Amino acid sequence: MPRVIGLTGNIACGKTSVGHMLLELGAERYIDADAIVHRLYESGQPVARQVAETFGPAVLTANGSVDRKALGAHVFQDAEAMRCLERIVHPAVAVAVMNELSAVSDNGIAIIDAVKLLEGGSAKLCQSKWLVVCSEEQELARLLARSSMTKHEALARLHAQPSISSRLPLVDEVIDNSGSLEQTRRQVIEAFKRFCRY
Repeated sequence: MPRVIGLTGNIACGKTSVGHMLLELGAERYIDADAIVHRLYESGQPVARQVAETFGPAVLTANGSVDRKALGAHVFQDAEAMRCLERIVHPAVAVAVMNELSAVSDNGIAIIDAVKLLEGGSAKLCQSKWLVVCSEEQELARLLARSSMTKHEALARLHAQPSISSRLPLVDEVIDNSGSLEQTRRQVIEAFKRFCRY
């Protein structure tokens, strides 16, 4: 079984950038839970069918895949709907993550990048859990820059995220991605050194 670093943090905080830095430092595989969800939402996938059965055909595109924007408009305004969606998605993501981990060499290091790492169950696979943080203003600016969301939609997503303060006691490293990429890289290098000494 490979050694695993779990990356978590709110949407648009910079987890992907940190994950790629870890690949540069020698990690063997980067597993992006959001990319897995994209695949699970494709037309014909059991998860896509289950989501449509639960939330109605309005959350599907014309080709039968899940319309993430339509689904998001529903679940990011309703905590119970979000919990219902997570009960559908999390088990399937866990299976897909295990499949990806099985392709990593026994002495390799894998990265799991997941917004809901601590809440979704993947944390138990990790020898070290890292929280990537930046200010909400930065998250909002980054989210608006990379998507077609309105400010209202972006804020709804940000406010649906778990609080940073509730996660701090559950993680081993905190990477502050508020500054320059070079400042973030220095923190990642030091945290990775600590991980490799375990």
